[in-house]
Order: sequence, then C-alpha cells, then structure tokens
Amino acid sequence: MTTTTSARTVLFHELGGPDVLTVEDVELPAPGPGEVLVRVEALGLNRAEAMFRSGIYYYRPDLPGSRNGYEAAGVVETAGAGVTDFAPGDLVLTAANFNLSAHGVYGDRVLLPESAVVSRPAGLDAVTAAAVWLTYTTAYGALVRRAGMAAGDQVLITGASSGAGTAAIQVARRAGAVPIATTRTADKRRRLLDLGAEHVIVSDREDVVAEARRLTGGRGVDVVLDAVGGAFFRELGGAVVRDGRMISYGWLSEGPIELPRAWPLTVHGYNNFVVTGTADERRRAAHYIGSGLADGSLRPVVGEVFDGLDRIRDAHRLMESNTHTGKIVVRI
Repeated sequence: MTTTTSARTVLFHELGGPDVLTVEDVELPAPGPGEVLVRVEALGLNRAEAMFRSGIYYYRPDLPGSRNGYEAAGVVETAGAGVTDFAPGDLVLTAANFNLSAHGVYGDRVLLPESAVVSRPAGLDAVTAAAVWLTYTTAYGALVRRAGMAAGDQVLITGASSGAGTAAIQVARRAGAVPIATTRTADKRRRLLDLGAEHVIVSDREDVVAEARRLTGGRGVDVVLDAVGGAFFRELGGAVVRDGRMISYGWLSEGPIELPRAWPLTVHGYNNFVVTGTADERRRAAHYIGSGLADGSLRPVVGEVFDGLDRIRDAHRLMESNTHTGKIVVRI
C-alpha cells in the first residue's frame, strides 16, 4: 500500500503577478529510491521566482499547476531506499539545482531527489539558514569560480541591495577585493556601507560608469557583477579596465542583454548550476559557506520575515517593490 502525505503547496495556473499564486493541498507519495521528504521550516525568496511566475525567466513554467521556489531550510522527515547521506531528523537546505515546476519548494513539505539537498550549516536557525545557500553560492560561483576575483580587485556590484548583492559585497571583502555597490535610491546607501561596500553609487542620481571611473582614479574596475542586464550591461563596459571581466547573472531589465564593445574583455553569462550541479561542486560551495559563517566574514542579511504560506503573495509584492535590503524569508 502506498503511503501519501498531505502538503500545503503554493501553485500557479497562469502567468501573472503575485495574485496568481495560490495555496492548495497536494498529496505527496512516500519517497522513492534516492528521494527525501523534507518538512519545510522557512523559505528564502529569489528574484528568479518572480520572473518564473511572470513568464520571463530563461525557461517557462509547466502550466497549469506549476510549483515555484528554489530555496528552503527544513528537516528530513523520511528517506527513500538507497539514500545514504541523509536520515530523518537531519537539518538541510535545498540546493536550488532543479526544475521549478517539478520541484519548487514553496510548501510545508516537499519531495526532492537526494541530490537536491545539502546539510544546513551548524548553529543556524531556519530563518537565517533560508537566506544562505543561493545568495552565497551565486556570489561565490560568479566572483570566485568564474571571474577569478583576487585581492586588490575593484568589483562593481549592481543591484547590491538584493540577497545576492549583499552576499557579493561580503564575498568580495573576504577575498581582499574592493566592492563598489550600486543601488537605485539614496536611502540604502548607509546600509550597504555598513555591510562592507567601500563605495556606493546611487544610480537614480549618479552616472554609474562615470562614478566607477572616478572612484578608481580613472582606471576602471576589474570585475562587474551585473543583475540588471539589458542596454545597461553594454553601458557598464565603459567602467571596466582593459582585459576586465563582466558577469551577467540577472535580468532586472526585460530587454535583450546587449554586449559592450570595450574590448578586450571577458563576458560570462552566469548560471548557478556551475556550483550546484555536481556533488563535488556542492561540497566545495558548502565548505566555502560554512567556513565563512564560522569566521564571521559571511553574515546573512534577512530583510523581512513573513509568517505563513498565506503571506507568499505579500512577500512577492515586497520583492517586486525593490524597497528591501537582503533576503525576504517566509517562515512556515
């Protein structure tokens, strides 16, 4: 006899704004071979999930009845046959290395392949833990693994008040690099400086390229980590040194990403499966994050906490308002 578990799950049946998200009861089967059932304690929201819900992510949702959500902190309830790395009671994070429609983690329980979970760093409560994995793996994978960021590099971080942006400031500092943050409004300047940004450029009233050049004594930055894309990415080429590195990892601008002509330079289109797609890369990323949390160089930034799955729409509205700094978390 097959045993099922009822889970309150966020689904959406059409593309659109936050109001298309609904909370429904879904029956989950018992974990099969290589699967684990995770009781979710907290969810960390990511911009990708709003884009996915709206139909502008790099792949489309399977409708009707698509799931959503990359990031959760929880507890293993049941493990299927052949699972060796996790047992009931283990504290885990989701690895954000799966198709959102099939395995999205917005719910109070979720069934996942063993390869889609990692151990939770010791000493973290669920809310803080939900702000850790995707933000730091994105910053680490893009800046350290792809751009080869080194001590003394000057690094321009756009959209720096996001979860990934605040993580990138800390990752740059940890490497001995110099983070230069951009944000749209002046009210976030002080917070970004407190988080470790060497300089903050307010893009609504300052020319980002001119300011980056001025702040580097006319030299330009060694690395750009860009969350905006569109025509802005082309403009950012004017802020880069000869043979600099530019990384595009987001699409806050919905237009096509335009390449700069400030050659020679290297452009990376970054996807986080670089550091979540294999067991060895997940091990390396987990060690990087765990050691940074232990020595205090990485300090997760939680912007706001919502209580209960029924607040998921409100959480998405806040994310789209761009008024927060750090990670938005929904506590289950």
